Amino acid sequence: MVSRDYTNTPSLLLLPSPPAPPTSDAVRAAYRAPLAAVISRLSEENKPNTHRGVAPVLAVAVASPVLTQSATPEGENDVQTADWARSQSLLAVVYSLVASICAETSIATDLEADDPGAVDVRLILVDHDPSSTAGYQPSLDGSHKANNTIVLDLAAFASLVQPWKRIFHPSSETGYQLQATYLKYAEGKQRLLQSQLVAVGGGLSLSKPTYSQETRQSNHSARSYTTVCLGGTFDHLHPGHKLFLHAAALLLNLQDDSSGESPQCELVIGISSDELLAKKKYADQLQSWDVRSRCVINFLSTLLSWSTTSATKTKAVKAETKELHAIFRDGAVLVRCVDFHDLYGPTVNQKSIQALVVSGETRSGGQAVNDKRHSQGWPLLDVYEIDVLDANIDTMEGSKDNTTISSKFESKISSTEIRKQKAERLSVL
Repeated sequence: MVSRDYTNTPSLLLLPSPPAPPTSDAVRAAYRAPLAAVISRLSEENKPNTHRGVAPVLAVAVASPVLTQSATPEGENDVQTADWARSQSLLAVVYSLVASICAETSIATDLEADDPGAVDVRLILVDHDPSSTAGYQPSLDGSHKANNTIVLDLAAFASLVQPWKRIFHPSSETGYQLQATYLKYAEGKQRLLQSQLVAVGGGLSLSKPTYSQETRQSNHSARSYTTVCLGGTFDHLHPGHKLFLHAAALLLNLQDDSSGESPQCELVIGISSDELLAKKKYADQLQSWDVRSRCVINFLSTLLSWSTTSATKTKAVKAETKELHAIFRDGAVLVRCVDFHDLYGPTVNQKSIQALVVSGETRSGGQAVNDKRHSQGWPLLDVYEIDVLDANIDTMEGSKDNTTISSKFESKISSTEIRKQKAERLSVL
């Protein structure tokens, strides 16, 4: 086993499946304490290292049965899809908790933050049903392989994605059980010292989650596509952006293509041009298109790469508009960051796009895109809207401090507020 330098290696926090049903209150009770403990610990460790200019990455693996089975024309249940509505809702609740914790403790959350004690928290969904006794069946060669979604099951995640600097887990019964199952499938892939396995306080289990067979069957929210699009500024990439990107990637179908053509699917990300943002508030703190696109791909590498330390290979593409490409999952996924200058972006230039993910702020833009495609005689896009990160998930009803808390929360999920804080910090130097 080759020894590794773990200086810039991400840490992993394993979170057991949330109580059923996964209401906001239940998820908060189960996850807030371990999230706060690990984020605070990494923040304290990072404060002496601000000269590096890079926040440590904490990957938070939420282990929950998020995949459903879809029958093929032959009647076989071998195609999986992510339950999009339930998955993105769970991500929104957990990212809201992350933003709330970081607001409360004044911890910067955006990618490449050079603030003292910054922590870059990235959520990962891992398919795992703790109530199942069947376990995970290996392939003929004994390995655990990826499926046709971006969501790996626990066995594939443990055996494929590594290395980790440290692996944290809640000091609860379910937390220890999840760690033991993870280590079983990770055996031989990464040599872990006992000091790298860390139990943290909290992790209340309100009830054992139970998931019926019907939950694992296809439903109206479980669809997948070969080409998915979204668009935004993605300036100082924060938890709201991370939810947006993750939700779009969940819609991708990575199913094997017998033709051998690669890549099999595309995630097309329209990123506002520098010119389009020139009149934004605190424009002097805006990141350039090149930095913003690189941060987007950097974040997606956590969801789509096998190695947690290898540098992502990107390729600048000469086209009518600026583009940056990256290929993941052994060539199965092409991520295209496209520079755009108007409301429509790549959606009216690429007929093959099938689905569009929007936020509440860009809902009207989704309708405008479909109106334009209709006028061009192109198929309309299926439009999906993500949940809004909610400051109230972590506040007490009637609290006198709710207004202040909401203001601090906004500073973690608003690019404008992040730029404002950076400008104010520079003004006092």
